[in-house]
Amino acid sequence: MKIIAIGRNYAEHAKELNNPIPTTPVIFMKPDTALLKDNKPFYHPDFSQDVHHEIELVLKIRKEGKHISEKFAADYFDEVGLGIDFTARDIQSRHKEKGLPWELAKGFDGSAPISNFLPKSQFADLYNLNLKLDVNGQTRQDGNTKDLLFSFERILAFVSQYITLKKGDLIFTGTPEGVAAVQTGDHLEGYLEGQKLLDFYVK
Repeated sequence: MKIIAIGRNYAEHAKELNNPIPTTPVIFMKPDTALLKDNKPFYHPDFSQDVHHEIELVLKIRKEGKHISEKFAADYFDEVGLGIDFTARDIQSRHKEKGLPWELAKGFDGSAPISNFLPKSQFADLYNLNLKLDVNGQTRQDGNTKDLLFSFERILAFVSQYITLKKGDLIFTGTPEGVAAVQTGDHLEGYLEGQKLLDFYVK
């Protein structure tokens, strides 16, 4: 199982970090040790003073595929959920300045909390899904998949030209604007179409 994530897939998020709007999907990966399940607490790492939350819709791959055609890509996932791409922004900024990879900023232990997954068939329109993150009862991120720069099908087709997708792989599809630092003691709650799927604390 691998975690593939898409960066800068919402224009307003790219703008809030002063990043250019991409013309092709921006890809990075997290190791399986980044997974944090069952709403277990997230332990703030000592090596960063600026860990940001990034709530995302996550696709679960249902079967192996490579060189997938965009018109058939929807058949390769049948469940969706929520995830948070925790990012050590201070480390990421230093690495970006030097043209270095992002792995230390993105792939540390516990940096990918995920919810339970729901059948995509229960949603009328995957491109009109509201996702929201509350921190300590206040809404920080409130986005909708209609604002995605690259569709789910485009993402799967693009990634599978380079990396074979396998059953159980997770695709983090990008975060809307509103990212901010988390602090010890924060209470994070993530909602998909009004249904609470994430509910955990920072320790």
